[in-house]
Amino acid sequence: MKNIRVKNIGILILSGLVLSWSVGCEREVSDEVEFASFPQRAEIFIDGFSGGLEYLPFGGSKLDAFSVDTDVKYLGEASMRFDVPNFGDPSTSLGFAGAIFPDYGGRDLSDFDALTFWAKASRAETISQIGFGSDFGNSPYRDMQDKFLVTKENLRVSTGWQKYVIPLPDPGKLINETGMFWYAEGPDANGDGYSFWIDELKFEKLGTVAQPRPAILNGEDRMERSFLDFQINLTGLTQTYNLETGENQTVAAAPSYFTFESSDTGVAIVNGMGVVTMVGTGTAEITATLGGVRAAGSLTVDVGGSFDFAPVPTRDPATVISIFSDAYTNVPVDFYNGFFAPFQTTLGGAININGDNIIEYTELNFVATEFKNPTVNASAMTHFHVDIRIDENIDPADFIAVELGDFGANAAFGGGDDSSSRITFDSSTLVSGQWISLDIPLSDFTGLASRNNLAQIFFISDGTISTLLVDNMYFYAE
Repeated sequence: MKNIRVKNIGILILSGLVLSWSVGCEREVSDEVEFASFPQRAEIFIDGFSGGLEYLPFGGSKLDAFSVDTDVKYLGEASMRFDVPNFGDPSTSLGFAGAIFPDYGGRDLSDFDALTFWAKASRAETISQIGFGSDFGNSPYRDMQDKFLVTKENLRVSTGWQKYVIPLPDPGKLINETGMFWYAEGPDANGDGYSFWIDELKFEKLGTVAQPRPAILNGEDRMERSFLDFQINLTGLTQTYNLETGENQTVAAAPSYFTFESSDTGVAIVNGMGVVTMVGTGTAEITATLGGVRAAGSLTVDVGGSFDFAPVPTRDPATVISIFSDAYTNVPVDFYNGFFAPFQTTLGGAININGDNIIEYTELNFVATEFKNPTVNASAMTHFHVDIRIDENIDPADFIAVELGDFGANAAFGGGDDSSSRITFDSSTLVSGQWISLDIPLSDFTGLASRNNLAQIFFISDGTISTLLVDNMYFYAE
């Protein structure tokens, strides 16, 4: 429960960033502009807010999760208290606590090497996401909005005060930062909330943050087949430092900390946000550096010609209930990639290629599309259709299973009346490098007790097939 919520939180934050960059009429800031110098203020909370600091909760979070506590503190007169809600707490629509603490006046953090603080909790726990660099896109400089976000995931806290160090990936870039601190946390797997405290929150020059080891793609060297006009987002961007304690501290770092490079810009180009665009046929290797240090990991793309899209459906819309297709009006969908931590590895979701929407899944083991608000009554339908494409070699043990899930009479997950059923397509059915149109009679899903409240479509490979393209998911009557 906790991990699922935090993934959704990340999506909400990212969506906000995309919106803030895509609207408005401000002109881009020239690279030749010399920014005014900003104060080198280290303190964020020492017995109270430093000058200019604000408290802005995330939408849907517990708005009053933060308070100043004068009874529990590490030093001085007060600490920051955070109350994580229980599951179902009416004070939060999304079931979590989270906020940013910006200073919109801006600060020069280039002389520091770490964000530090002391923390304790009402019980031993992990804070899902905590860091700095988020300002809700309200930086006075449009090209600086959340540009240098840093996230430490799953920070372990105990019932005793302990000092924590979150290293700055490249301090030299933080000459006018507005996002001083942020966090996001939900209840545990049992739905229980708790409290944690933070004191002496500030930036420091420790001089003991050493041995930088940046990475892209989590340090892996990957090879992917792609097509003209396809885009790939570089993920797994991290910076690791060795601390004075001997601990190796790894943080997720925004793409703007990195300098990306393509070995052949006639094949693939990569922008400052780590988005790789295929512009020609051939092979190119994407690498990166951070602070002059070569990042572990690389992406080699083998780019073919123009992409071959799935066949355009021609069935009468009156006979179709569409989940995902540009040819029809789709029902409301909650997500195309439900995250089931820690078991799911699948990345990706809906993408747009020259105006055509398809779904691209990578690192596939299983993935769900869910449409529960409302569920779908397919009792009058006879078939399920989907187009899939696999662009890797098909080995004898490879398979793709399609599973449908129905939420039962109560139209909600759980309650003892849910049912599901799957159909498996082995290597004798699968082919590489072309679209496969599957028209599956709903009567073949013998495990479904009902089709009145369908809510889930799963694709399952158990890792035998890594990358899957999906288009035109719909139920129809024949």
